[in-house]
Amino acid sequence: MSDKINFAAAFNKSKEELLSMDETEFRARFRERCHHTMEIQVYAAAYRGRTLSADQPKTARLFMEVWRERGLPETLPEYVFASKLLSFAEELIQGGNIDLTPYAPVPISEEARQGFERVLYERRSVREWSKERVPDELIKKVLKAGLWAAHACNLQSIRYLVIREESCPGLFRGSDIPGGPVHIVLLQDMRVYRANPVMPESNQLLDAGAAGQNLVLAAHAYGLGGCWLTFTSEQMKQRIREHAALPEEIRMTTYVDVGFPDQTPYPPQRISVEEAVFRWE
Repeated sequence: MSDKINFAAAFNKSKEELLSMDETEFRARFRERCHHTMEIQVYAAAYRGRTLSADQPKTARLFMEVWRERGLPETLPEYVFASKLLSFAEELIQGGNIDLTPYAPVPISEEARQGFERVLYERRSVREWSKERVPDELIKKVLKAGLWAAHACNLQSIRYLVIREESCPGLFRGSDIPGGPVHIVLLQDMRVYRANPVMPESNQLLDAGAAGQNLVLAAHAYGLGGCWLTFTSEQMKQRIREHAALPEEIRMTTYVDVGFPDQTPYPPQRISVEEAVFRWE
């Protein structure tokens, strides 16, 4: 038997299969199928002034029907997003136009642009911390920024483990910086990747990388310091995993320490754009 992926079997699930599926996988499949079978086509048709095929939303409609039968809240983001896209699709199927201008980002002012550049270029990896306690609400803002990072196929694998050093002193021993004060472990729920079995592992790791970059940038923007770290050993990872009782399907990918900084490192210099560009045509 060929080891090639059977795309029809991998992506096209029956109503019965969807109804019996683990909820995490079902929601991930809803996001992935909505993206690949309706979102891309809707925006392409709208941009080119084309009429959308009447069959285009059928997959999304199936998932929405199963969603309701499973009794999932219609206020969850997958259903809200699919409902809006379906309204766009129905308008295009009728030969109409859709107005996307209400969703256009507000133009970035010069002042805001300078603020962005400050966050980008003044962020530092901090390794010494003050004793000031980081409020929970500030941590939540940083976590939210991580969730808004780009994510392949909109599968949304990112999960978090947030542990204050004061609550579990020494749990993160082995790090090359003084412990704490707040450890944010970037987890990934690997069940979501069942929704796209042809996705390479590099994309999965990039999902976590994009979230991690948002975390450290957001930490700096909110007045915190941050340092992106690496688990130094499997023993360290296992110790944290056992402490948090993480289930098997949750992968520990990396972690970021945040807190109020107590140092101002000299900025490490970067190579020039000219040196970095291998070829420009």
